[in-house]
Amino acid sequence: QVQLAESGGGLVQAGDSLTLSCKFSGRSSSNMGWFRQAPGKERGFVARISWSSGWTSYADSVKGRFSISRDSAKSSMYLRMNNLSHEDTAVYYCAAEIRQTGTFEAAYWGQGTQVTVAS
Repeated sequence: QVQLAESGGGLVQAGDSLTLSCKFSGRSSSNMGWFRQAPGKERGFVARISWSSGWTSYADSVKGRFSISRDSAKSSMYLRMNNLSHEDTAVYYCAAEIRQTGTFEAAYWGQGTQVTVAS
């Protein structure tokens, strides 16, 4: 029902900034968010946003550096990443929650975009 596509990943140097985009189909009124999966690790939470209110939440590891935002007119969501470090290297996924729980235990997922930060 909801399809998502990430873009904007790439190779950057430590300290650089990068903005990821997530284009989705239709209108979203539930939670949306960004997750990432580093090599050899499980997929983990990065940030989420309430589509209707704009309320945001972040993982401790990215708080103060990353910023999630939305644009309903463009059916898009963004993740602005500042002061990137090697530990941020991962495949980044956008997600749209199906049930309003904030846990994304039931969600639609994009295919991911690779972010590589040189050390």
